[in-house]
Amino acid sequence: MSLHEEIFEQPARLRDLLHSQRDQAINIAAALRARGSKYVFLAARGTSDNAGRYANYLWGAHNHLPLALATPSLFTFYNEPPRLDGAFVVGVSQSGKSPDIVSVIAEGRKQGCLTLAVTNAPDSPLGNAAELVFDIQAGAEKAVAATKTYSAELMALAMISAAMSGDEKAWADLEKVPGWISEVLLLDETIGRMAERFRYMQQCVVLGRGFNYATAFEWALKLKELTYVVAEPYSSADFQHGPIAMVEGGFPVLAVVPQGKVFDNLLEMLTRLREVHKAELVVISDDDRALSLAQSAIRLPVGIPEWLTPLVTIVAAQLFACHLTQVKGYNTEAPRSITKVTETH
Repeated sequence: MSLHEEIFEQPARLRDLLHSQRDQAINIAAALRARGSKYVFLAARGTSDNAGRYANYLWGAHNHLPLALATPSLFTFYNEPPRLDGAFVVGVSQSGKSPDIVSVIAEGRKQGCLTLAVTNAPDSPLGNAAELVFDIQAGAEKAVAATKTYSAELMALAMISAAMSGDEKAWADLEKVPGWISEVLLLDETIGRMAERFRYMQQCVVLGRGFNYATAFEWALKLKELTYVVAEPYSSADFQHGPIAMVEGGFPVLAVVPQGKVFDNLLEMLTRLREVHKAELVVISDDDRALSLAQSAIRLPVGIPEWLTPLVTIVAAQLFACHLTQVKGYNTEAPRSITKVTETH
């Protein structure tokens, strides 16, 4: 199965995940309440680390749980793990095979913390190390670049959030996600033609903020690993603190700008980039004001709650990266220098 085909699998995979794993999300939320954990300590690498960025915003905003992203080297090379009293220790990994992520979960369990593995391989070392397992059930992902496992990780984290809040409306909104993704997939040919414009792009920045800070990082990662473009992700706030100086006429800026609480801030940034810096803008948005500023505009379905937009925006970004890879003449199935499973220590 090709990368492009796996991108198109996502609506069905997420729909099945919602129906098969809702009870497990509720069980995890019940265990968390029973244990009385005060904060989340989350370990991940690569694409899964970007899912952790989503959890940082989602579980903080909707569930009022502070989240710290782990530094696994403290557990492996330095052998000096921090005290994790009161932590809910979570490992996110599609393969469940990275020794450094496993070491964080093992130490958390040793210290008496509630531990959770979010993985596509429940029988992996990570799954075996954790007290609780959320199987993302994405099926075999053959392409090296992760697509459906990323969206399934996001869905898993969103389901656990809904279970923790006990909000039935959140569950009802989650049910709509596969349909919204299917609408974005209808733009496949349009995005393919759009990618032609960027055949010779060698560098760019990718902007997002709030819930879609994760999307900016994941879009940039897909561009790096598939197209070898030097793609640097930023919060629009951080971007103003120096990096904006890079932008001159024609410099590519890719931005994720759905409606929500950070929209006005991002719109102000896009206006400045287009009118003052003369940047070349690719914009993913559901708002005409943002789309009108872009030379290349990708329209989202209307009505997506801001907290769920990362599950939809990333699909547009995946299609862009996939088509740009083909436009540049590279192999979407075998990016150079990387393998499907990376076992970091």
